[in-house]
Amino acid sequence: MLTCQELTELVTDYLEGRLSLWDRVRFRLHVGMCRHCRAFLHDRKLAIETLGKLPADPIPPVVRDELLEKFRGWKR
Repeated sequence: MLTCQELTELVTDYLEGRLSLWDRVRFRLHVGMCRHCRAFLHDRKLAIETLGKLPADPIPPVVRDELLEKFRGWKR
């Protein structure tokens, strides 16, 4: 069975369908038994889905600057 670290290293290949049959089985077995890796996989899928919905147009400079300023101080 895969370790959690091995799974995180293989997640991109898994999502892109580039794993061998054996590695796919090991990956799915681990995800089926590990709730943390299940959540990690879910998060990766959600990120890909969300990023795929972003417009192709660049962010206007005013909006970009405002976002950067907000993120710089988010822990304060």
